[in-house]
Amino acid sequence: MKQTDHWLLPDGIEEILPPTAGHIEQLRRKLLNVYYSWGYELVMPPLIEYLESLLTGTGNDLDLETFKVIDQVSGRLMGIRSDITPQVARIDAHSLNNHSIARLCYSNTVLHTTATHPLGSRTPLQIGAELFGHSGFASDFEVICLMLESIQQAAVKHPITLDMGHVVIYQGIIEAAQLEPMQAQELLPLMQAKAVTDIAELLKRFDLEPSVRDMLLTLPQLHGGIDVFARARQDLAAAPTKVAAGINALEKLAQALAIRFPTVKQYFDLAELRGYQYHTGVVFAALTPAFSQPLGKGGRYDNIGQVFGCARPATGFSADLKVLVKLSELETESTCWIQLPDLKGLTTEQQQILWQREAELRGTGARLIAYMPGQSESSLQQQCDQKLVWCDAGWHLAPL
Repeated sequence: MKQTDHWLLPDGIEEILPPTAGHIEQLRRKLLNVYYSWGYELVMPPLIEYLESLLTGTGNDLDLETFKVIDQVSGRLMGIRSDITPQVARIDAHSLNNHSIARLCYSNTVLHTTATHPLGSRTPLQIGAELFGHSGFASDFEVICLMLESIQQAAVKHPITLDMGHVVIYQGIIEAAQLEPMQAQELLPLMQAKAVTDIAELLKRFDLEPSVRDMLLTLPQLHGGIDVFARARQDLAAAPTKVAAGINALEKLAQALAIRFPTVKQYFDLAELRGYQYHTGVVFAALTPAFSQPLGKGGRYDNIGQVFGCARPATGFSADLKVLVKLSELETESTCWIQLPDLKGLTTEQQQILWQREAELRGTGARLIAYMPGQSESSLQQQCDQKLVWCDAGWHLAPL
């Protein structure tokens, strides 16, 4: 590497500079306060763990996203987290070992081996919330509401569409098809890509009941607005009862969310299989035409804590603070910048009163900038709106 290239960062790895870093931190505090007000408690998982702890039950996708290193102490393989959710599941199941409902939230950096899209970051600032110990409508509804509330609190300036699916619908049809493991593995990527023609060609090789084959061909076409549920009940009438239960659960959520967030458009995809090996129920994502990736996403992932000694129902969501700030219209907090006087020449009494006045002003949120010997006074004045001047035996604010 040339000497002039020593400060280059790897592709997809970026530093965050003022004032953007301040905007991100402002939003992080705001959202964590929102989660706290909803009853969620903050956890701070470690940056690196043994690999099996990070990847248990998460499927192949997370494995490919995770950087691996050898622990020089134990000789075991470790992973730098690419998703905080599995860590929070471990904390709930093992560290807390809480058998009642638990609400946990988090915010920290994760690291991906590759970016999710060409101009994306490999170091998202992940923020999210997870609810453990409850399975059903109430917990799914709460978590989706909290994700949409997060986007509203971020003042995202573009229209939002809530995209929802339910992996049980596909699971039920696959069970009815009684496919061999290799057949199911071959079908899954085609179903995820909604490649209907390729699906039809593949199914010709399988010995399936005509009704099951028709449902597998129909499923990737069942997407759209609220009318998709009526079509699904008709086209998937021959499916196992769990398929109907998944459709009903999705429709119930849609109706409740339409009341709570009437301005959020809803879109349903009954063949949505994002995180299929990981999720066990409803899956959801918040989308906007202004950005190619979800602003927030999540779903139900029951029993992931089983390997840690406690199989628990679980649902949650996560978002990238960098993306939210990029798309936000949130106004930054207005802060008064105040120039402090040069201590040279001040009496002891003036200095003591000055320090008391500094503490008082900083307590109100003002930013006080000290003069450094040799500093150009004009450069300092460019940063500040006011200055402290001595008069009437005290320090008072005066405009610059």
